[in-house]
Amino acid sequence: MLSRRSLVLASLAAGVTMTTRTAHAKAAQPATPVNFDVPAGAVDCHTHIHGDPEKFPFFAGRVYTPEPASPEEMAALHKALHIQRVVIVTPSVYGTDNSATLFGMKARGNDARGVAVIDDKTPEADLDRMSQDGFRGIRINLATGGISDPAIGRARFQAAVDRVKARGWHVQLYTDTPMISAIKDQVAASPVPAVFDHFGGASAARGLDQPGFADLLELVKSGKAYVKISGAYRLSTQGPDYPDAVPFAKALIEANPDRIIWGTDWPHPDSTLRTDIKPTEVRPLYQIDDGRLLNQLAIWAPDAATRKKILVDNPTRLYGF
Repeated sequence: MLSRRSLVLASLAAGVTMTTRTAHAKAAQPATPVNFDVPAGAVDCHTHIHGDPEKFPFFAGRVYTPEPASPEEMAALHKALHIQRVVIVTPSVYGTDNSATLFGMKARGNDARGVAVIDDKTPEADLDRMSQDGFRGIRINLATGGISDPAIGRARFQAAVDRVKARGWHVQLYTDTPMISAIKDQVAASPVPAVFDHFGGASAARGLDQPGFADLLELVKSGKAYVKISGAYRLSTQGPDYPDAVPFAKALIEANPDRIIWGTDWPHPDSTLRTDIKPTEVRPLYQIDDGRLLNQLAIWAPDAATRKKILVDNPTRLYGF
């Protein structure tokens, strides 16, 4: 029987629009128990909250519309995974409105931190409030909008650094490996950490020698960048265990285990660029088994001490838990 993930991917490949579910929509919950001892204080470093659209309206310029994903569902996810802490990232569907993220953070109290999306109109007073509320970084999302122009990437990275350098925050980037090459010198010179989402946007099909991945490894090795080994299904199409992700995860960990963090990417939105449906049509969330996903970490990092760095020590330092 096809999994929900397989069904969605098959439908996308066939050009079939899937904007409704046959059953009540719910964000994914783990189906597989975790098979290693998760250390106390573990952090899921990449999640999103999709609130009630009537209370948290989506950004008019969004490129996709996700199904809901609540703080209660997130709490159930982390209880099953034995994960105490969480970092909630504002997704592109909200533009610069971070209220849904803050809603999710308040539900978790001191066990939550946030990463915001801002623009040049965001006042300093708002950043002051965000810092008090537990936000610790801002996100630049180039991938969802398909932005590949190095000039745009460089300008947006520098603007982000200028906004956060006095606050001790970091700059998180969702982009691809060629863009990492384009901004490598800026990241190396940055007074604040850069954090790259989802294996730096690498593609397993293009191999370890794809353009930009060596630059990412160099930035990690030097300590100038963190990488989230998150969302393996964005790197690989070989689910549910993503064996072709193994060499990428191991290469990053070997480069510098003190600069690697982990995340689920829950609730697994389908943010792919599509022209066959309108951005306002609701897309099903991918039904990823996050228990099975977390179990891959024991393959990528067989040593328990290294896993503790990835799950506890590194995110505690980066997010100020």
